[in-house]
Amino acid sequence: MNGQAVFVVCVLALLILALMKDRMRPGMILLTGAVIFLCAGILTPKEMLEGFSNKGMITVAMLFLVSEGVRRSGLLEKLLARLLPRGKSSVRRVQVRMLPVISFVSAFLNNTPVVVIFAPMIKRWAERADIAPTKLLIPLSYATILGGVCTLIGTSTNLVVHGMVIDAGFEGFTMFELGKVGLVIAVAGLLYLFVVSDLLLPNRRTEQTETEQTETNNATGGRIVEVVLGARFPAINRRVRDFDFEQKYGATLLEIKRKGETFLMHDMRKQHFREGDTLVLKADEAFMKNWGDSSFFLMVADGKEAEPALSPYKRLMAVILMVLMIIGAAVGELPQLRNLVPGMKFDMFFFVCVTTVIMAWMNIFPARKYTKFISWDILITIASAFAISKAMQNSGMADAVAQFAIGLSNEHPNPYLLLAVVFIITNLFTELMTNNAAAALSFPISLAIAEHLGVSPTPFFATICIAASASFSTPIGYQTNLIVQGIGNYRFGDFVRIGLPLNIMTLVLSVLLIPMIWPF
Repeated sequence: MNGQAVFVVCVLALLILALMKDRMRPGMILLTGAVIFLCAGILTPKEMLEGFSNKGMITVAMLFLVSEGVRRSGLLEKLLARLLPRGKSSVRRVQVRMLPVISFVSAFLNNTPVVVIFAPMIKRWAERADIAPTKLLIPLSYATILGGVCTLIGTSTNLVVHGMVIDAGFEGFTMFELGKVGLVIAVAGLLYLFVVSDLLLPNRRTEQTETEQTETNNATGGRIVEVVLGARFPAINRRVRDFDFEQKYGATLLEIKRKGETFLMHDMRKQHFREGDTLVLKADEAFMKNWGDSSFFLMVADGKEAEPALSPYKRLMAVILMVLMIIGAAVGELPQLRNLVPGMKFDMFFFVCVTTVIMAWMNIFPARKYTKFISWDILITIASAFAISKAMQNSGMADAVAQFAIGLSNEHPNPYLLLAVVFIITNLFTELMTNNAAAALSFPISLAIAEHLGVSPTPFFATICIAASASFSTPIGYQTNLIVQGIGNYRFGDFVRIGLPLNIMTLVLSVLLIPMIWPF
């Protein structure tokens, strides 16, 4: 390993440590790494900025706005209301009814708004049906993850890898290409949840039922509201007693829920606000009106069914536009249409751009406030990860790691074994950091391994897509896990208990199926 490669390894180790310690937001941590490589001469200014103009990154940004338009249509609330059984039911029965549909929806929409809408509704239904919400909320998050691996737009990770594949000079993935393996993994994962979730998930009830909440509301004139803190909440990492929540937001802070613990007034004032914390508040209707769509909170729920924010015509148009976008992206990849109009490519990027602009001009999402619906940290994470990936290649670090991985095997390296190694490395990264960063760090290593073996890199690219999304064993690798951890008051060990076998099952299926679909 040359000096530049050693330098890159040392910087990456510090970046990974900073991500694990949650010292700053992932985007700023990775941007710091990119700037260090720029100062060291490993990256040129052009290479550092290429990620900010990548089609995959821009597509992710547009999909945030499309998802917001669909969220405002009220379609998802009506869909779940029809799926949830009326009256008493069993855990398995309700899972069989709703999880496959949730996976299908999350294959085409951003996972986070799906969980934000469904989690409070499922929790309220579970309390009325005398079922512990903890039996249903982790499966909700896992179902969205499993659905996301089935399409190109199901998760931002797929689009990130797709963009890197194109930049490396290879043919990217089509709309449903990843579904050839993703669908099998999704079905197997859902069957696993049906069988074991009732056994492995805790039977932990919430301290306050809906009836008790109603009594509290009548007595105080306010409502019990739950919010999940997002990265933009201004008091993140500040002590509770140093931040006047009631003066700022007009709501009284009653409890903080974090990693299975509940902090009440007498001990929570010593705590610091953390991203993913669930706050239980006493608030009036003005709080929901003023802060319901705030980017400070990942989720705001007050026990009421949300009213659609759009007129019936706009609700219908939101659904029609999304369906046309999906059909257009799928049909546009057909060979017969690729050369229909010279100089134009009818891919996902084209159709998501058209759909976003139409939704904006129809005011399906508030066009004047469009910036608040985009997760800028995710975009900066993606763009910076592209730059770091390029630095790994420029320095020779990716090539050195690939040679080391191949050298660990015998004289005739087994590509199946190396495929498993890539999966495990990517999956460890995504459980400890974020999925997009994990994909970007694994990509140059995988490409170098394929080049040294003299095989097609496509199986390795598909493996990265699956492994970077398969965040089941910890709550920190995927935002939907973080949301349900707060609202379900799960402990860290709850994710390990049910998620680790699912990680292993995904690994085995990926290594067996991917080379059959994309030969080496």
